[in-house]
Amino acid sequence: MVARPTPLETPFLATLPVGRDPAAVRRRVEAVERLLEGMYVVPGINRRVGLDAIVGLVPVVGDVLAGAMGMWLVWEARNLGMGRMALAGMTARVGFDTLLGMVPFVGDAADFFYRSNTRNLKRIKKHLDRHHPATVTVQR
Repeated sequence: MVARPTPLETPFLATLPVGRDPAAVRRRVEAVERLLEGMYVVPGINRRVGLDAIVGLVPVVGDVLAGAMGMWLVWEARNLGMGRMALAGMTARVGFDTLLGMVPFVGDAADFFYRSNTRNLKRIKKHLDRHHPATVTVQR
């Protein structure tokens, strides 16, 4: 009997589905959003943070990198066939988060409270629920 690797032993990218079908896209964008916005819990205040806030601590370069990671969700939404207005709104959220993140101290607090990737994920899920109902999952 072969022991299954623990989540820490399994590379994150190796566990993401690579298909182009809507169900695989749903699982992939949910996993990436969790990575960007809710990977760790801050002790004492019980608030989740992810790579977006952590990388955003590095001045300018970190915020640009976090914005690029956020734009990946917009790219996935485009591949799903979402409308131009929805994509423009999602892009505006990521751009606002990136620009606000470049302001010292204020930007770090904004990354903690304004979660553009979570808002974009909700928009993608709404599209998937409406246009691809077979991908709907039950929330616990």
